[in-house]
Amino acid sequence: GFAIPKESQEKVAKFSFHGQPAELKHGSVVIAAITSCTNTSNPSVMLGAGLVAKKACDLGLQVKPWIKTSLAPGSGVVTKYLLKSGLQKYLNEQGFNIVGYGCTTCIGNSGDLDESVATAVTENDVVAAAVLSGNRNFEGRVHPLTRANYLASPPLVVAYALAGTYGYASHCLGSESMVKHSLVVPV
Repeated sequence: GFAIPKESQEKVAKFSFHGQPAELKHGSVVIAAITSCTNTSNPSVMLGAGLVAKKACDLGLQVKPWIKTSLAPGSGVVTKYLLKSGLQKYLNEQGFNIVGYGCTTCIGNSGDLDESVATAVTENDVVAAAVLSGNRNFEGRVHPLTRANYLASPPLVVAYALAGTYGYASHCLGSESMVKHSLVVPV
């Protein structure tokens, strides 16, 4: 898709994220956002996102800390039912904290990536990905450093953030030993 030469497709950019080892590859998710413009008006998918986050927490899975995550519902009603259901707690644990109401990430209002992530992307020419539940996915719209921008339902935004990649291969969330007890999402 991005004219990456075959010999460079498996390249790994290693970097330090606040003193911890980290790595990015082509297709690595660096922004995951549940946005207001479309899907947050549908309670079933918002509760579904919360359930994916809860299951991940129950299994000890965690979104990588270098993935910029956010939740921007269209109204406070969403916040109320996520809080009342107890699911906002799990979204928060996965980094999907409420950052505001209305337009955010899909119009480029995600803010800066962490400097170490931005440097790893630019110095290694990584095709970094953003996955969001909004309605804008063309290059440069979400963030200048995310060349691959994908639209997904809120539950899949959480799942792709957990997987850490929007690659073409199939990935399971969790280890082999967790599969029989885990949420298995082909990612």
